[in-house]
Amino acid sequence: MMKEEKKRKFDKSYLEMAHVWAKNSYCKRRQVGALLVKNRMIISDGYNGTPVGFENICEDEEGTTKTYVLHAEANAITKVAQSNNSSNGATLYITDAPCIECSKLIIQSGITRVVYDRKYRITDGLDLLHRTDIEVEQLHLDK
Repeated sequence: MMKEEKKRKFDKSYLEMAHVWAKNSYCKRRQVGALLVKNRMIISDGYNGTPVGFENICEDEEGTTKTYVLHAEANAITKVAQSNNSSNGATLYITDAPCIECSKLIIQSGITRVVYDRKYRITDGLDLLHRTDIEVEQLHLDK
């Protein structure tokens, strides 16, 4: 198998795993998953949800997402910060394109590549990433 084909195969596998991980989210409006991979090893994972110790309810009575809900990328990045691993040079696989706040975290954490499946209507996070040397790729999964 050629190098690019192998890379694409792993990209699809990790992105599929991010979709599976998203199912752990208690959020009703949108379930998002993220995997942080370095040297073909998963060093962190995350899904959107409330902070540790909070109730697992992401939306208020009107169905609006609570302001303190963490995004999947933020969860994965903060989780790796608590470990002995480094996100420097890692690839982040996300089910959905990152928002502006998560894009800032991605830049600051040394992640060098972002692969996502679904675009979001607000593109400011992607716009910010495109201003950097971070490789950004949308990869649609055949479902």
